[in-house]
Amino acid sequence: MSGARSPGCTGNAHYAAGGLDAPLGVAAVAALRKNGRPMARLLIVGGGARGRWLAQRMGQQGHVARILTRDEAGRAAIELAGAECFIGDPGRLARVTGALEGVTIGCWLLGCASGGSEELADLHGSRLEAFIAKTVDSTVRGFIYEAAGSVSAELLAGGGALTRRLCERNEVPFRVIEADPREQEAWREQAQRAVLELLGVR
Repeated sequence: MSGARSPGCTGNAHYAAGGLDAPLGVAAVAALRKNGRPMARLLIVGGGARGRWLAQRMGQQGHVARILTRDEAGRAAIELAGAECFIGDPGRLARVTGALEGVTIGCWLLGCASGGSEELADLHGSRLEAFIAKTVDSTVRGFIYEAAGSVSAELLAGGGALTRRLCERNEVPFRVIEADPREQEAWREQAQRAVLELLGVR
């Protein structure tokens, strides 16, 4: 990594501090799976506490989320939210192909990613492009890109444009989250609506 570093979104504290509802846990999510309601699987890349909130919210509606995290330190919080934990690095996509197995919607929630300027440029450029390419011949039927956060506006705008171009070319339904992650209620409303619209729920 090199160049100036993005510190991530300080507003993430709002999601971590009382942001989640009462924990579901894997047993509660398993019970929801048995009630006969339609179920989808989300793959959430990044997002921290925001991603865990989205995973929990979708779990409460009978769906399942898988969250990609770089190390084991994140496993407990992810599983407490009722999500599956997959250890991998979005910067090394060749090692995380298995995370896409059975996934219906991919969520690239890296608007608040921290790292050097080159790493962030890759995450919102070449890595994003490679990830979308991997979804084309998979079970993925929708893609969500987070285009707001602490990462530079230029990179996020470029990532949003790249998402639109690639998804339209490959006929992959998509949504772009433009709400600032530090505006908790607005972000939550837009993220949840994006998922439900891609699932065909109005």
